[in-house]
Amino acid sequence: MRKEFVHNGHSCVLYLQKEPQFLLLQPVDARDLQTDNDCHEICSFMDRSFLYLKAAINNWNTDLSPWEAPPVFGKEGFGAGAEETLRSLNELTDKALAGQKDLPVILGGYSLAGLFALWAAYQTDRFSAVAAVSPSVWFPDWISYAETRFPLVKTIYLSLGDKEEKTRNPVMATVGDCVRRQLELLQKDGTVEHCTLEMNEGNHFRDPEKRCAKGFSWCAQNLIN
Repeated sequence: MRKEFVHNGHSCVLYLQKEPQFLLLQPVDARDLQTDNDCHEICSFMDRSFLYLKAAINNWNTDLSPWEAPPVFGKEGFGAGAEETLRSLNELTDKALAGQKDLPVILGGYSLAGLFALWAAYQTDRFSAVAAVSPSVWFPDWISYAETRFPLVKTIYLSLGDKEEKTRNPVMATVGDCVRRQLELLQKDGTVEHCTLEMNEGNHFRDPEKRCAKGFSWCAQNLIN
């Protein structure tokens, strides 16, 4: 069943299955609310029932950024709206889980939303797992931030396209080194029980729905095992 609603200015879509075992939560671009392809992809990878909740982000560069940063491409810089977005998503999660408070919540995101999901893992233990899919770990000062903190989430999935670091943008070209460093940090800090880095074929824009589905599925499987 597909249910549309608005929460705190965020347009949302909730997909409901019977006897769900997980809530999959994903901040998305507003255009992603117009298609069900992402849910179909998740169904093709998940062998257990779930709730899938996607919430539209109104200002991508501001609402998902942990702190302000200058433009990396184009003329638009980055804001510092991640904290407010996390608060709103936590409220949204409570609403979706009414009567099912013990359901594990997996937070997933793609690109800057993937960085947001990873950042959220350092802020709260609310989420049982995080899927940071093609995350923007090139974000200014992100690796320095991660090097001085420990995540509160014990299951973390990372992925990247094998051509993503082959870009002319000098900042974004660091994404490969940054995601490998991120994995190294997760593996050595001792607080994360399950983590992986999956490499996919193609650049940043190839198969985002499939990549997210793979991330959600990996997280769910490792929560079961």
